[in-house]
This record gives sequence, structure tokens and C-alpha cells, in this order.
Amino acid sequence: MSEYLTIGGLAVVMMLTLVLPFSVKKAEEELEAFLFVMGLAAVTISDRWSAALVEEAFSAPVKITLAVLALGFAFRAARPKLKGWLELLINALGLRRAVFAVILFLGLGSSLMTAIIAALALAEIISILKLERNREIKIVVYACFAIGLGAALTPIGEPLSTIAVAKLKDAPHNADFFYLIRQIGLWVVPGVLVMAFLGASAAGRADPAGLGLTEDALETNRSVALRALKVYLFVMALIFLGAGLTPLAERFVPGMPIWGLYWANSLSAILDNATLAAAELVPIMTDKQVKFTLMGLLISGGMLIPGNIPNIISAAKLNIKSGEWAKAALPCGAALMTVYFVLMTIFVQ
Repeated sequence: MSEYLTIGGLAVVMMLTLVLPFSVKKAEEELEAFLFVMGLAAVTISDRWSAALVEEAFSAPVKITLAVLALGFAFRAARPKLKGWLELLINALGLRRAVFAVILFLGLGSSLMTAIIAALALAEIISILKLERNREIKIVVYACFAIGLGAALTPIGEPLSTIAVAKLKDAPHNADFFYLIRQIGLWVVPGVLVMAFLGASAAGRADPAGLGLTEDALETNRSVALRALKVYLFVMALIFLGAGLTPLAERFVPGMPIWGLYWANSLSAILDNATLAAAELVPIMTDKQVKFTLMGLLISGGMLIPGNIPNIISAAKLNIKSGEWAKAALPCGAALMTVYFVLMTIFVQ
């Protein structure tokens, strides 16, 4: 296949990958299967099939899948005790400080407990608080920003970080378990702290009469296992998709200006940021390009419900509507995107 036909075919796959989950309900509901098909198509068009790629696609998702599975069962066992622990924390610190501590813990801890388990814990905690609905929605939004940022610090935190390490494992980046902490840790941690502060401010004082948000369903062994399987298939699909789209990314991404890479990733507000990471990241990018790309994806991923896994889980569990989420998240996300862009432009060399 000629180079032009290859690039054209991959551009079609990329367009379908970005548009269909947002516009076709079936593609959104069966996202893992849809991305798997798109990944196979991309690898075939780019003629990237190899034994090494197949081995990577089967092995790369194992760590995050095992983490989601083991921690899912652990969370299910610990769930009945959460109310008592939360009440002790509130009695010791007061509501605002307790909310600050919870968001900080879930945000930074999500890099090890995974964004999925952190989001499940968040939904349970919010169900216990029983504050006024709008206040709880703001707390959920700020907490999901924190979880989405913090989970990116290790390759077991969320699919985006798993894919980032897998795609940048070769020279010159030689990404290992601690690569993302070295690259974006100094930018992520302040963001988590700011989100914890905003969440604490939104909590205000206790409201015994508040109806609040309520979680929709309890966890079962089947739901825990099924979620882990979906994570495995999702990451495998993204490995294939990322490998297949590499010729397209190598042709266009490295030549883009830094500001273009950063602001173009505002798309991750409506498209899962792990999918965009799989499509964009390539080893020939500079460290500066990687930093701007990742931070653009992570911040804008919190702005709307489809942007990342914590948003999707929390909104579904607590029945938060898209409009309610956007009202709380868009102003915060726009401010974060602007502030981070200015500071990173000044200080990232």
C-alpha cells in the first residue's frame, strides 16, 4: 500500500474513532469492542502486525487489570466500614477538612488504587454525606479532576497512563514505572491540592436536611470481575490502535507547535483521553511535547462526563446529568487549562 493510501486510511480510522463513540449510541455502549475493531483495522492498514505487538497487546493490560480486580474485591469487602470511617474523620477534622483529606487521598492514592476504585469510593462517600445536591455535584466534579490527574502518575492508575508508558517505553524516553512521576509529577500534585481545596470550599457546613446524591447499585462479584475484563479489553484495544496509528502520528504530531498540542487536546472533554493518548503519543516526541500533551489531556478530560473513567463512573453511579456536570466543571476546567498553559509555557524547557 502506498504511503498516501496508508495515511488516508489511517485518517479515516482516526476520524471514526473520534466521532462514532460520541454520535452513535451503540459504539458508546460497546466502546471496548468498537475500539478493538478500530485497532485491528489501523494495524492492518499500516501493516504493523508482528509477534511482538500481539505479545504486548496481551501483556500490557495485565498489571492494571489485576490491580482493578484485586482492589475491586478489597473495596467491596471494606465498603460496609466506610460510613464509620467517614464519620470518625468528620468528627475529628470537621466537614471541610474531612472533604479536603478525602479528595487529596483519592487523588494521589488513585495512582496505586486505580482511578476506577477511587471513583467507586467517591460515589460511596458522597452517598453517605447527604449534603445539598448542587454542593455534592461540585465535590464530585472537583474530586474527579483530582483523581484523573493523580491516577496518571503510574502505569497502573488508569488506561491513559498505561498507554503512555507502553508507547514511550523505547528510546529516547525509555519509560518505566516512575516515568510519569518524573515527567508530570510536579504539575499534577499542585493540581490535586487545588481540587481538594475547592472541594472543601464547596462542602461548606453540614446540612442534616440535605437529600444529596445516592449511589445506584451495590457491587457484586460479577460486576467486579466484569469491570476488570472490560479494562483489559479496553487497554488491549488501545495498544493495537496506538500501534496502528503510529505512522499518522509520526507524520503530523511532532511538527505541531506546543500550544497546538496542548489546546487541541481540549477534545478529551468529549472523547476519552486514553484514546487520544493512544493516537498521539510517539517516541520521537520531545519531553516538552509529552508534558504539554499529557497535561492537556488530563485537565480537559475532567470537563465533561465522557472525558475520563472517573467522570463516567461517578456520574453513572450518582445519576449526575451531563448539564449538571458541565455547569460545575467547565468554568473550573477552562481556568485550569489557561493557568497551566501560562505556567508551563514559562517554566517547561
